[in-house]
Amino acid sequence: MTQNIGLFPGSFDPFTNGHLATVKKALTIFDEVYIAVVTNTGKNALFTTDEKVALIQTAIQDIDHVKVIAAPKMLTVNLAKQLHAKALIRGLRNANDFEYEAGIAQMNKVQDSDVETIFFVADQKYTFISSSMIKEVAKFGGDVSALVPANVEQALLVKYQKVLD
Repeated sequence: MTQNIGLFPGSFDPFTNGHLATVKKALTIFDEVYIAVVTNTGKNALFTTDEKVALIQTAIQDIDHVKVIAAPKMLTVNLAKQLHAKALIRGLRNANDFEYEAGIAQMNKVQDSDVETIFFVADQKYTFISSSMIKEVAKFGGDVSALVPANVEQALLVKYQKVLD
């Protein structure tokens, strides 16, 4: 039997409750979801790829049919083909996300016409969350406990305690 596999790529720096909600939504359509930690060359990462993979694995440990992999130096469409993924999974918070993500989806289509992108609209309570905003708030001691899994909150506290010391 062929599995219906979805690929959720992202920099996940850090992994948020919005990302987690997208994974859970994707599992209503896909038999298996791969979360791929990829490199966004336009961002300066707080966490290493290995740290991100470990944080996500802990955050999803009680969710079946989800695997976390690192693909820091690979074109996402090539990874999708390698994994036999039927589609790329993307979350949308607002119209700006749609414009940005639609452009990426079109570029992916140029790279591989068989790759589809499925967009999941964020739950209202997560539409304002961005990894950048979470890092900014955490850096200055703000409360991000409702925005990220508990293990990610702890990792942020450790990272920024070192910065503040």
